[in-house]
Amino acid sequence: MGIGLTAEHEELAASVRAFAARHIPREAVRAALAPDAGDRPDHWGALAGQGLLGLHLPEDRGGQGFSLVELAVAVEEMGRALAPGPYVPTVWASAVLLAAGAGDLLPGLADGTRCGAVSLAGGLTGRRDGGVLVVHGVTEPVLGGLAADLFVLPVATGDGEEWVVVPAAEVTAEPLESLDPVRRVARVRLDGVSARVLTGLARPDVLATAAVVLGAEACGVAGRAVDMAAEYARTREQFGRPIGQFQGIKHKCARMLVELERARAAVWDAAYAVTHDSGDQVAYAAGVAAALSPDTAVSTAQDCIQVHGGIGYTYEHDAHLYYRRALTLRALLGRASEHRASVAALALSGVTRERELDLPAEAEPLRREIRTEVAALAALGEAERVEALAAGGWVQPHLSRPWGRAASPLEQVVIHQELRAAGVQPPALLIGAWVVPSLVAHGTPEQQERFLPPTLRGQIIWCQLFSEPGAGSDLAGLRTRAERVEGGWRISGQKIWTSLAQYAQWGICVARTDPDAPKHQGITYFLVDMASPGIEVRPLAELTGEQIFNEVFLDEVFVPDAMVVGEVNAGWQVARGTLTAERVNLSTGWQLGADVPGLLALAGELGLAEDPVVRHALGGFAADAHVFALLGERAILKQLSGVDAGATANVGKLVGMEHGQRVTEYGFGLLGAEGALTGRDTDGRRRHWTRLLLASRAMTIGGGTTEVNLNVIAERLLGLPRDP
Repeated sequence: MGIGLTAEHEELAASVRAFAARHIPREAVRAALAPDAGDRPDHWGALAGQGLLGLHLPEDRGGQGFSLVELAVAVEEMGRALAPGPYVPTVWASAVLLAAGAGDLLPGLADGTRCGAVSLAGGLTGRRDGGVLVVHGVTEPVLGGLAADLFVLPVATGDGEEWVVVPAAEVTAEPLESLDPVRRVARVRLDGVSARVLTGLARPDVLATAAVVLGAEACGVAGRAVDMAAEYARTREQFGRPIGQFQGIKHKCARMLVELERARAAVWDAAYAVTHDSGDQVAYAAGVAAALSPDTAVSTAQDCIQVHGGIGYTYEHDAHLYYRRALTLRALLGRASEHRASVAALALSGVTRERELDLPAEAEPLRREIRTEVAALAALGEAERVEALAAGGWVQPHLSRPWGRAASPLEQVVIHQELRAAGVQPPALLIGAWVVPSLVAHGTPEQQERFLPPTLRGQIIWCQLFSEPGAGSDLAGLRTRAERVEGGWRISGQKIWTSLAQYAQWGICVARTDPDAPKHQGITYFLVDMASPGIEVRPLAELTGEQIFNEVFLDEVFVPDAMVVGEVNAGWQVARGTLTAERVNLSTGWQLGADVPGLLALAGELGLAEDPVVRHALGGFAADAHVFALLGERAILKQLSGVDAGATANVGKLVGMEHGQRVTEYGFGLLGAEGALTGRDTDGRRRHWTRLLLASRAMTIGGGTTEVNLNVIAERLLGLPRDP
């Protein structure tokens, strides 16, 4: 899956990829390296005939009537193919001209009879001669300048910067030695040209379209780099096994995919913003995309070369061509530090990127019905409301009736929105939120009737007796045993990292019931009364000094047969259901550390907000936080569209954990020497950030360590071989 989210986007991407496979094979890319290669490639006519030049343009101007989002989907695929020729500069030029209201120039760009080019570089000056702007000077580099029939150019005047459009007949375009030999750049010279001024067009408009179009191509380059690296790692053998089985390679490839998903999210949002929003909202989204996507293309192309080793460094391999394209895109879009600074300036002034989920039309009648029911819930007293929420299936609406509402993904989103809007807060289930789906799926009717109603009302505190000293992320390696006795089982063993065990009334416990069975078999899932004889709970002091986790010792604890969930020796399937309940994830993920608003406030309090080094970092953190939120939104929208959200969801958790840690560490570092002190201070700032820093170390451990998560991403999403 690429930048697009819907089934229609998938179909468009597949169509463009098939087009590229037919018309832009590797031989065509290599042919473009020849010094005498033409400016318009052989596939230009077919490209226009397919409608790919005018996807984003109005139908009455020769286009297909879609938006920049669809254009970004197509450009990403063309970037994967390393397409030679003026496709990207032409669609960029038409996007700029559309924003400028120059509709009369669009038909020729849409049907392929004209090519376009845009320059972000300076060098041109203009003076007024009557009502005409006369332009002189040289600007470089101009992408696609040798093939262009129309140039969109910035001109410095006495009144500031103006943008003009000039036909090729009135300029001189000279070839330059290009870092990207597949698609060259040019020097453009104007000598007293009377130019058409694009009234109302400003640099932020052009930069926003650049962030979308060049950013989408950067995503395509990065996507192909990830695929090439993974393909090679799956098949290349060293020391008797595929190199993708070595954790160093596995984690490098997984990191490449993480960065790619982040860049895709940023470009998708920028395309949406340019289409639907204005002002600071567009500037924020475009700044994030411009800061992330070119760097992602460069880093993934570098890592692709590294994974290939010596062969990746040769001229004959294509890796260097993608690297050159990535470097060129980054150069054309401008320094990432400048984009981060612009995002920081917006964030420090209080601007945030506000987005609402773009739900389909069928959400509205559903919303009216749910809003009426939620209003009735809001009118109840607290005790009655809790009872009604549990009885009506509102607490976990994705579950089957009567415990949930059998809600579709769309209904789940609308319920969440309406409950939040009405200020109706469902009971906090804590660990119980993981228990309920397993009981619904595997519990007996008696277990369901006994445990589900009070759990859904928040009246039972549960703990999870899964992890062990020798089996943390490797849950199937557990050693706790359950032996058959009359009427039930005797469980003995040790559990660790058990949150809330000192308060819990009941625990869910997995224990080995058949020691001779294979690793993932012979495990049974039990419900354990935490008041049972033989249970000892020892709180563990965390490095913060707080006590949330516990060690739990079970010494021949009796559990009756009635407390076995599912089949004996089939508890692994039940346990997996506990951890992977099928629901729309509406949370923002792991954020146990500081957040960006807190960091921005701290920088202001310390008088560091104007420091350029600090601003650069703040812009990066603001961009990261925005992309983290986008990953969650994209996962939801993919589920609503029936599209696999696997990559986005897996990446989101890892990105969120690491982002929270980095923000916290940077904020603590701003305290300087004061960070050496942990005692109370007058404003609480020192104590607050010290505690956040210490607590944040749990973020990349809890719920599966970063290293295990990287293995999962590499093996399940990139198909790299599992560890032996």
